[in-house]
Amino acid sequence: MEGQSRQPRLRDLEHACDDVTREIYNLTNRTFTTPIEQEDILLLAHGLDQVVDLAEEVSDKFDLYEITSITDSAKRLGECLAKAGAELAKAVDRLEEFNGMDVVLQEIHRLENEGDSITREALQRLFDTHHETPADVIKWKDLYSMLESTLDECESVAEIIETIAIKNA
Repeated sequence: MEGQSRQPRLRDLEHACDDVTREIYNLTNRTFTTPIEQEDILLLAHGLDQVVDLAEEVSDKFDLYEITSITDSAKRLGECLAKAGAELAKAVDRLEEFNGMDVVLQEIHRLENEGDSITREALQRLFDTHHETPADVIKWKDLYSMLESTLDECESVAEIIETIAIKNA
C-alpha cells in the first residue's frame, strides 16, 4: 500500500473495533461472574478502543491535510506506535496466565518515552525550519501531537493491564 492512503482500511478497523467493544460491554453486563473484575474488563475495552480511534483519527488527518510526504519524525512515531500496538496485543494475549507481562509492559513504556523524545525533536525542527508555511507548521504540529497522544493512550492501556495483572496474580 505504499503511496496509497490507509485511511479506508483504518476506518473499517475502527468500526469493527467499536462493534467488538459494544459486544464486550454487553457480554460483561450480562455475565454474572467474569474471570476478572467487570470494571477492569470495561476499562480495558474502552482503552483499547481509544487507541484504535486515535490511530484512525491520525490517518484521517493525514488525508484531510493532504500530506504527500511523510517526515522522518512522523515515520519514526508511526513505527513506535506500530510496535506499541504489537506489544499491547502480546499483553492482552497474556492476560489469562499473566506470564512475561513485565517485559511487555516495560517495552510499551519505553516506546512511549521514545515517542516523547521524537516529538520534542520534531517540534524543534518544525519551528527551526524556515521553509515551512504557517499552514504546514499548524498541520504538522497537530499531527505530531495526535501521534504522541495515541502513544500516550497505549501506555495508559498498559497501565490498566498492569493493574489487572497485580489484582489477579
